[in-house]
Amino acid sequence: MKTTLAEPVVSASPGVRRGPSLFRIVGGAIARHGVLIGASFVMLYPLLWMLASSFKPESIIFTDLSIIPPSFDFANYTLGWNALQQSFSVFFKNSFFVAILVVIGNVLSCSITAYAFARLEFRGRRFWFVVMLGTLMLPYHVTLIPQYVLFLNLGWIDTFLPLIVPKFLAADAFFIFLMVQFFRGIPRELDEAAVLDGCSPWRIYWKIMMPLSLPVLTTTAIFSFIWTWNDFLGPLVYLNDASNYTVPLALRSFMDSTGQSAFGQLFAMSVLAILPIFLFFLFFQRLIIEGVAHSGMKR
Repeated sequence: MKTTLAEPVVSASPGVRRGPSLFRIVGGAIARHGVLIGASFVMLYPLLWMLASSFKPESIIFTDLSIIPPSFDFANYTLGWNALQQSFSVFFKNSFFVAILVVIGNVLSCSITAYAFARLEFRGRRFWFVVMLGTLMLPYHVTLIPQYVLFLNLGWIDTFLPLIVPKFLAADAFFIFLMVQFFRGIPRELDEAAVLDGCSPWRIYWKIMMPLSLPVLTTTAIFSFIWTWNDFLGPLVYLNDASNYTVPLALRSFMDSTGQSAFGQLFAMSVLAILPIFLFFLFFQRLIIEGVAHSGMKR
């Protein structure tokens, strides 16, 4: 018959430091979340105020700073849609037309250029890659006047061509660099196996690299769409006719130089202008993070 000895009770010595109590852990988590929620509210307050102001009468927009309107009046939306020389449907159509073509141009031209820098061997490859990266350091305003003179001589002013054609010529070095980093992470054994099967460089690019590069291609498409949709300076320089205005230029038309401005209608149309890029980012934010993360890793 076995006898069981009672285990000695070891009391905590005064010098041993105890862990934090449950109350302190929960209290710290609540405090951190409270700070984050408060900071988020401060950042989102201008957007929430603009949304609320789009439902307010013109007379109380700048006197009532609350984010809850007294009533939901859609008059600013109905009046603002047809307030300018052209209906806002025309401006939205122009913005979508330019943005979609820019997305197609950036995805195709930048991916081809990045594939050449990352996978092909040609004379001066490193030099031209450094030159391409150097263009990232040039502000847009430095090349604005030479580009305007060029497009003026081509007869492209007051058309969408200056906004679209450069995107089909791999003009955005940032996306090229992003794709180069991603392509370098794809194993070269795939290229070698494809060459043994008789594939040309173009076929390798189209059949192997493009399907494997969906995250970075999606990231390029999303950023191209958002930046083009929000672009104000480019359309301001090249577009003169109101029928060719994009949404940012149309919103600027609500601000009259004489001081008579329809702020309620401006805020209402601004809410509608934000809605496409908000939904675009909401549905594809996972692919944006995945594309940027994978582009910065060497696998």
